[in-house]
Amino acid sequence: MKLNRLTLLTVFCLFALNTFAQKKSKKDYLVTIDTDLGKMRVILYDETPKHKENFIKLSKDKFYDGLLFHRIIKDFMIQGGDPNSKNAKPDDVLGRGDNGYKIQEEIRPNLFHRKGALAAARDNNPKKESSGCQFYIVEGRKWSKADLDKQAARAARKLTDAQKKVYETEGGTPHLDGAYTVFGQVIDGMDVVDAISTKPKDERDRPDKDIKMKVSVKKMRKKKITKKYGYVFAS
Repeated sequence: MKLNRLTLLTVFCLFALNTFAQKKSKKDYLVTIDTDLGKMRVILYDETPKHKENFIKLSKDKFYDGLLFHRIIKDFMIQGGDPNSKNAKPDDVLGRGDNGYKIQEEIRPNLFHRKGALAAARDNNPKKESSGCQFYIVEGRKWSKADLDKQAARAARKLTDAQKKVYETEGGTPHLDGAYTVFGQVIDGMDVVDAISTKPKDERDRPDKDIKMKVSVKKMRKKKITKKYGYVFAS
């Protein structure tokens, strides 16, 4: 009888702990990427916990403050986060810097390179591991059905009909899907991304005038984020 009671108590405790763990928080982190051209507000996905935790930690540690958006390509993306870009000289080669580690890929079928997607940069490693610090934000462009079919053929996975519709109506970079980890989304300030992408640049795609960033994170109620920025969290 004691064994049965102990077993029931154990099952109950495990159930309670599991229920508590599954209960979603009413708050989430709002990321602010501040530049001379304006601010971008970003949410980070729970489906990519390693990337989310890493980005929050780096932001809290002020790692990104003073770094540059060192690579910009109109209708494609803007890239930053290279630690070597801080106080970089005009002739310095950027884009190869890292912070000493990579992050295991968290490529998810439902997270794709729509306009405003925040994704992790990486080198050509076969495991598709992400840079520990470099990231890019998708500007992209809208695609016709015919052109989208060609781009989709280059992607590392098949697009759903819903994703194709987003690429046709909102835009993005579909050929990157399945190859890089998307871990967030710009929910306010896409005009800033567009403005950065059009700045004069050199043959290496580095802006002629440095575009510095300052990144901060703040925990807010999800309802407040939805009310202020219109982003609806998954239930």
